[in-house]
Amino acid sequence: MQITRRATHFRSFKASLLTVFALFIGVNVTDLPFFKAVAPTVSAQSALASTIKELFIPADIPTSGDREIDEIIFRAGEQFGVDPRLLHAVTLQESRYKADAESHAGAQGLMQLMPAAAKRFDCADRKDPKQNVAAGARYLRLLLKRFEGDVTLALAAYNAGEGNVDKYAGVPPFPETQKYVKVIVAGYGKSHHPVVTPEEARVAFGLNATAE
Repeated sequence: MQITRRATHFRSFKASLLTVFALFIGVNVTDLPFFKAVAPTVSAQSALASTIKELFIPADIPTSGDREIDEIIFRAGEQFGVDPRLLHAVTLQESRYKADAESHAGAQGLMQLMPAAAKRFDCADRKDPKQNVAAGARYLRLLLKRFEGDVTLALAAYNAGEGNVDKYAGVPPFPETQKYVKVIVAGYGKSHHPVVTPEEARVAFGLNATAE
């Protein structure tokens, strides 16, 4: 009778050990596929959200038909506090988005920079889209600030020079400049552009990504 009781206790103890061991193996082994399946998914979702934010461009901003050019214009607008919509309107009128465009007067690139303007705004290669748009955006920002956000005067100065705008106290009486200003203002749809910091521009022009 005593032997039977001891055997029963032994079997119970052995069964308990096996149960603990099985639970240990189960927890550790089943965790492996869990982390393989779930962790990458979470990482992938986080990476996707970051990518969406990085590539976010508001739907109401025009497109050149070239994603890379659109990205360059959008980032330049963010960086220098210029509405990308205005940059698009100017670029469309200046070059029809052609990076290798060149005028009879010697202006080159997407935003048709003259040699003096390129040098003034650190553009070493006027046919490089990123350099050209950055310099053009910086120039437009300077003009907008000088003329207190008056888009018409800023555009007139961009086309005919600041001196001519000062000389005529407004848009110079040059048919080319007058047409240029009229077309771009119509395309942009505004005659005033707030002069704000890049941080403020993101709010003013609705440039913040909404993806979370």
